[in-house]
This record gives sequence, structure tokens and C-alpha cells, in this order.
Amino acid sequence: MFTLLICFSSSQSSLNSCKGGGTTMLTKIALCRTLLSGPTVCLFPGISYLQDSGLLLHLLPVHLCQQSLLPARLKNSNPLLTAMRKMYSLVLFVVGSFCLNGSMAADAEEKLMNHLLSPDRYNKLIRPAVNSSQLVSIELQVSLAQLISVNEREQIMTTNVWLNQEWIDYRLAWKPSDYEGINKLRIPAKHIWLPDIVLYNNADGTYEVSLYTNAVVMNNGSIRWLPPAIYKSACKIEVKHFPFDQQNCTLKFRSWTYDHTEIDMVLKTSTASMDDFTPSGEWDIVALPGRRTVNPLDPNYVDVTYDFIIKRKPLFYTINLIIPCVLITSLAILVFYLPSDCGEKMTLCISVLLALTVFLLLISKIVPPTSLDVPLIGKYLMFTMVLVTFSIVTSVCVLNVHHRSPSTHTMPPWVKLVFLERLPAYLFMKRPENNSPRQKPCHYKKTKAENPCMEPSDFYKNSTYFLNTASAKRYDMKVSETPDNVSSRRDFRLRTGAKFSPEVQEAIDGVSFIAEHMKSDDNDQSVIEDWKYVAMVVDRLFLWIFVLVCVLGTVGLFLQPLFQNHTAAINP
Repeated sequence: MFTLLICFSSSQSSLNSCKGGGTTMLTKIALCRTLLSGPTVCLFPGISYLQDSGLLLHLLPVHLCQQSLLPARLKNSNPLLTAMRKMYSLVLFVVGSFCLNGSMAADAEEKLMNHLLSPDRYNKLIRPAVNSSQLVSIELQVSLAQLISVNEREQIMTTNVWLNQEWIDYRLAWKPSDYEGINKLRIPAKHIWLPDIVLYNNADGTYEVSLYTNAVVMNNGSIRWLPPAIYKSACKIEVKHFPFDQQNCTLKFRSWTYDHTEIDMVLKTSTASMDDFTPSGEWDIVALPGRRTVNPLDPNYVDVTYDFIIKRKPLFYTINLIIPCVLITSLAILVFYLPSDCGEKMTLCISVLLALTVFLLLISKIVPPTSLDVPLIGKYLMFTMVLVTFSIVTSVCVLNVHHRSPSTHTMPPWVKLVFLERLPAYLFMKRPENNSPRQKPCHYKKTKAENPCMEPSDFYKNSTYFLNTASAKRYDMKVSETPDNVSSRRDFRLRTGAKFSPEVQEAIDGVSFIAEHMKSDDNDQSVIEDWKYVAMVVDRLFLWIFVLVCVLGTVGLFLQPLFQNHTAAINP
């Protein structure tokens, strides 16, 4: 039985009789419940209302009130307070009804909680099975909230997942009609039996969930527990196609103490849920299949494994690693186009080699130190370093050929044939003509008799002849024409030397020496130029070979990931 008590008082003693203490000039209204034992217990909380004519209508919790106080106080009340009582009676009735309903519902939930978890009927340490042979079926489903990171070097995947677990505990069943229609109850997880399912391939030592949330218990005894957890699981990283790689990391769940003879772990759905997934900036989710594993050789073994198939987004590594490596490799191509006379070929080669070595060190800090596979970017760097090393060797050979001379090397005939006549045409090279006055080519007539082509030595011989003729005319000497069968300057001098004076003969010998020296210098210079041209042809040959190998090697290496059997990424 519920009674509405309205206590009007202007004295301290009257208030003390109603509440056991208070302040003066207060109107106290309390909703009380009469118990079977006699005293009235107030249930309505304190609420402050309007203050009118110096009187404050105040609702305070009154612990123990006597019903006999009500008539006496009402008789002594003035008309103003009587009007106020009538005005607020309806409001208090409505508010009191809501409070009573909430109090009754709270009482029903508390009563149900006490009934279900009473020590005489429930023990959280006991498996919820009717008998020892009954299996408790645990339905599992992983809900992926976030893929936090994948540490390639330590081979650890960090994920934020919700582990949905559902089972039936017959001891937690009730009839809703007995408890004000309550059909759902939230019980702290530590107060009920749990299947102690943990992550088996854990990598940091934290096997259990991080937060023990409430478990939702239905009236038929079914329990749904959804604890959030941040798992760090071991993941074998495949670095073969890095940074265009695809990884398969697993989450293996199993009960820590119960085996297959006591609980049965089943998949609720064939794939993990991505309803609340936050996309990652580095990885795309390809697939999240789940599987139940039973060992036929061990009947006690059962687990549930989820495969996290993820694919890397390669844009970051393309901008920061691949493009710089390709540009550095293109600098190595320019080594063969650089003239040998500048003296910077070796400097450029070694600089490119050092730059590639730095990038190789950066790669070694990212990928795991495994000997099973070499990452794709590592293969490309090694390929480029081999080419640059080859360019250094060829540059040394080219510089050696470039600085050869007749005094150190003799050009073999096959070198002249291959590098001076045949290869330049195939390499689109054309040697310019020599327009030097001393080496200008002769234009032959139809016959040598009309205009014989003179070699430089013949030119100098004829110059000596003209000098001798001029000297003879100067000294009134008759000089016959040089016969055609004169084969050398020595023969010519023996035939004509007797006709000149010693001074003239000395001058002739000096001019002849100068002519022979100039002829020798021209021949040596011609051979030196031939060696330089051979070095240029070798440089051009290796330039085309280097370009061809670089293009084919780059395309061949970076097209390998396209032939992987990849599945399209899942868009949450």
C-alpha cells in the first residue's frame, strides 16, 4: 500500500517528527509506502518547487513518517496551503506513478539478478552442461574494427577486433512473466561462466581481452558476449614482391583449458564482419575468411582461425624508393655518353654506386632479415648495382683504349675492320672528314700520268726537288727533272747531291728532316685519333646495351606482381 504524505510545518519539532530533522518554514511532501511491519518508508526523492508567500514547497526523502501526523497537519493548515495542495496533487500523482513504475521495474530486475546469481543455484566455475558428456557449443565471429599496423621487420600485425561469442547457459533462463516482462539482462562478464577463448598466435604475451564488458543474457539462457580487444598476432611476412606484396596473417582462437570433448567451437559466419571497420592508409583488405580446424589425429583439438588477406598500397614506396632508384639508374646510363676527355666518368659511376648502396641500406631497415626471399625492390637495387659496376669496368676499358698511342700499342687489323668500318654504321655513327691541309685527301684523275696523287712524303720530296731546282737556277746550274723511277729521297740525293754546294746540301738535309718529322707526327696523330674513335665506338656500343638491359630488367622485375593471383580488395 502506497500513501502520499504531505507534511506542513513551521516549527522545528514538527519537522523532526516527520523526517527526523530539517529546517523551518518548509512544506514536505513525501511518497511513502506502508510496510506490513507498521512504519511508513518514503520512496520519493527530493525535488524543489515554487516558493509562494514565503513558503517553499519541497519534496524530500522522509525515512520514517507516521500516518497519524497527516490529519492533524491538514486540519491546522491555512487556506493558501490547502489550495497549493490541491494544485500540486495531480502533478505529484503523475510523477509518483512514473517513479513507482521505475521502482517496481528496478525491483524486478534486482530480484531477477539475485535469483539467477544466487550462490545456491549458480556457480560460475562450473561448465554449463547438463551432464559431463554434453558439449557446450560456442559460436564465434570476429568483427574487425581497425587494422592498426603491420610491422614487417618484427612480423607482427596489430588489430582492433571485437570477438563475438555466443553460447547457452541453461542455468540463466527464466520466465519473463514472473519478472515484470523482463526478457533481457546485462550481467558483468566476471560473474558468469566464460569459455576462456584466447588468441593462440599471440606475439606480445597478452592473450585475453583487454576489457571485460557486460554479457547480454536472454530469457532462454542464450548469452552474447562482445568484448573489444587489441591483438598483436604473429604474422609471417612474404617479402618477395615488396612493396607490391600481399600478406596472409591469421588470428587463431582456441579455449585455453577446455578441449573438444567439453566445448565445440563453431563459426557463426564464414567471414569476419567489417560493419564498423575504419579503412587503413597503408593496407587494403582483400578477404577475411574464417575456418574451423579439427585435427583428425588429435580428437581433443579444435580451433577457429581467421585469415586476414591484406594488400599493400604501394604509392608511398613508389614515390620514396622506386622512382629515386630509377632516376639514379638513368644517371648511370649517362656515364657512357660522357666524353672520355672530361675525366669525370669514374666519378659519376662511383657516385651512382654509393647512392644505390644507401637505398639498399634503407630497404634492409624495413623488410625482415629473412633468407627465404629477396624483396622486389632489393632485386632491382642489386640489378642496378651490377649494371653500375659493369659500367665502371667498361669505363676503365674505354679510358684505356682512349689514351693509347703508337708508341705503346699497335692497332690490330681486326680492330680497324670491326670498330672503324663495320660497327659505326650499325650504331648510327659517322666519322667526320679530316680537313687538315697536310692530310687533305687527294682527288685522283683518270690516270696517274695526268695528275699523280701525292702522299705527304711525295709532297715533301717534290718540295725538295723544287728547292733543288730553284737553288740550281740560283747558281746557274742545270738540274734535270726527277725521274719517275726515283724511289726515295736518298737515291735522289745520291744522283743530284754532287751538283750542290755544301751549304745548299745542308739546307736540303734540314728541310728533308723537317719533312720526315712532320710526316711521322701526322702518322702518329692519325693512329691516336683512330684509337680515340675506337673508344668512342665502344662507349656507344655499351650505351645501347646498357639502355636495353635497364629497360628490359626494370619492366621485367616490376611486372612480376601483376602475375600474382590477387583478389580485388574489399570496400567496407
